[in-house]
Amino acid sequence: MPIQLTTFERRVAEKLAAIKKQSGSHSPSPAMLAGIKGVAVKHDFCFLSNPHATDLFLKYWKRDFGDVRRMRKLVEPYPSQNRTLAQKLVRSAEVPAENIFVGNGATEIIQAVLQNFTVKRILVPIPTFSPYLEFAPKGVKILHHKLQKGKQFTLSPNNFIANVRKEKPDTVVIINPNNPDGGYINHVKLRALLQALCRVPTVAVDESFAHFAGEQMYSASRFVKTYPNLIVIKSLSKDFGIAGLRLGYAVMSEKRIAALLRRGYLWNVSGFGEYFLGLLDDAVFMREYERARLRAIRERDEFFSKLSRISGMKAYTSRANMFLLELMNGSCADDLMVRLLVKHGIYIRTCYDKVGLSGEFVRIASRRGGENNRLVQALARILSE
Repeated sequence: MPIQLTTFERRVAEKLAAIKKQSGSHSPSPAMLAGIKGVAVKHDFCFLSNPHATDLFLKYWKRDFGDVRRMRKLVEPYPSQNRTLAQKLVRSAEVPAENIFVGNGATEIIQAVLQNFTVKRILVPIPTFSPYLEFAPKGVKILHHKLQKGKQFTLSPNNFIANVRKEKPDTVVIINPNNPDGGYINHVKLRALLQALCRVPTVAVDESFAHFAGEQMYSASRFVKTYPNLIVIKSLSKDFGIAGLRLGYAVMSEKRIAALLRRGYLWNVSGFGEYFLGLLDDAVFMREYERARLRAIRERDEFFSKLSRISGMKAYTSRANMFLLELMNGSCADDLMVRLLVKHGIYIRTCYDKVGLSGEFVRIASRRGGENNRLVQALARILSE
């Protein structure tokens, strides 16, 4: 049966709707929900992260800054400039420092890329991460390449290439794995796609969730020398669980990095962010991170197996640390979000604001195994009532 909200739950729904208006296309943070009486977020399945990697970061933070006086070197002086920070990423990015641009989170990089390198037309697969639709410069025509629900929201390279030839954009975007559905293009198909798009002035490949795609990691960044039109965008928030530090980077041609640095971005990363970049140059830390990464993948796969057995909904396969769920029992996505929050303290994301999605969809993160099990139990209970 469809979910029927209680009077209290309807009041909560109204307050949530008001808060959502303030946060735009992004979900309100748990801190924004703290003012709603009778609501407490115990498990945040809205935010996409690897909690095991966060645990690892905190272990190193405690080691290095157990005495808070040691933090002076992070907060008193200016942090290093962009080109110096790039040197710290060479080991993990596996590309030369001259091809690395460091940003205050991937969102800043997306904005910088679109504002500086998109001229007239941009082609974006939908549904996808909303900043690619929101940050296009004024006057730029935004073209949609709709991913089909009947084909599991999988990007067909042939169809995409045909659309590029038809629309003739100067910028195309590929998110791999995609947000919100976790769709993935393997490295063989992606290389062929890059070759077919070699005459498009700018090809942006967003790999914010690539660390969750499989045990063996592949990145398009190795092809930047081959394809000067290629820009590969990386978020460190999701894979390393450090969104509060605001860190990301992009791999692109030296010429484009020089253009961005002439327009600012010299001191766009804090001392705390610089400390974390130093960890990425630490072989011991990276070995420990690899174990945390593989653990997150195993728990994600176990999570999907359990989600797939819940009646009243459909879970779409994903190679990211999230799942797109479609409600099939007549329930409203907003009502499910409110019921989970009020009854179970579980916070999820609805997808009404995702351009290209029609129907009752929610997106959930994959977290620790125990947390995932709690959500599975709550979903099964609610959708069977």
